[in-house]
Amino acid sequence: MRVVPVPGVTQHAISVAGVSHAYARPDAGVVQTLNSVSLDIRKGELLCLIGPSGCGKSTLLNIIGGLVSPTAGEVRVNGQPVRGPAPKEVAYVFQENTLFPWNTILENIKVALEFQGVPVSERQDRANQAIEAVGLSEFAHSYPHQLSGGMKQRASLARALSLQTDILLMDEPFAALDEQTRTYLGEELSVLLAATNKTIVLVTHSLTEAVFLADRVVVMTARPAEIKATINVNTGHPREPSFTTSAEFSDLRNDLYALLRDEIEKTVGGFVGRAAARDRERRAVAGEGGARS
Repeated sequence: MRVVPVPGVTQHAISVAGVSHAYARPDAGVVQTLNSVSLDIRKGELLCLIGPSGCGKSTLLNIIGGLVSPTAGEVRVNGQPVRGPAPKEVAYVFQENTLFPWNTILENIKVALEFQGVPVSERQDRANQAIEAVGLSEFAHSYPHQLSGGMKQRASLARALSLQTDILLMDEPFAALDEQTRTYLGEELSVLLAATNKTIVLVTHSLTEAVFLADRVVVMTARPAEIKATINVNTGHPREPSFTTSAEFSDLRNDLYALLRDEIEKTVGGFVGRAAARDRERRAVAGEGGARS
């Protein structure tokens, strides 16, 4: 179905306009992390941010979520300027599970609902529904230390889902998991997107994860980050595991790596190359010294 724009009503869930960010470090002066980033994210879209380590992806996500203020530019969520966290509109899933260790999974979710201002009479049902959605009903009364890493991340996702926000921000939520659990949760996230039409912004370092999950992948440059390219993934959600063996998937993944390689070289490869050059120089000098003696 084609969505017909309504005059005066934004079709974008998130708008990022000319956002820059910098911070001061005692040993390095001012560090520029983002440089005039502009981006519109459509309602119901899953957008992945990918780029070399330390380029500013998480900083951009934190600015969108109101956890960090930009040094220039503006972010709008549903047409309103972001001035700080908005827990009734935006939920966050961090790389670490951030569950309270002294609370059970059910209690963790109910605490989040309390912070959001949900009436006491609704908290139990909403928490149970979210726990069921991620397949953890059997462990609702377990504590975080009693769960595996994958189960903890599912619990964190359940907490975010219980808030029933239209926007979900995810900062490498599956990075610490084993490959098979990570793949499974990615499939579940694709199903979730199809079922709820949430707007999801996902930071990842995984090319496979980006192509499998995203409607669009935004490739960011080395720091200070700018948007280098945007790649569309036209396969609908939910996506089948067989998509990962298709020619389309392989081509998109290769395109992503080709775009990223130069940026990775600037942050990692350049350092390795300089170190190797210094080592070759040292060996050459040592060899010449041996010949003269």
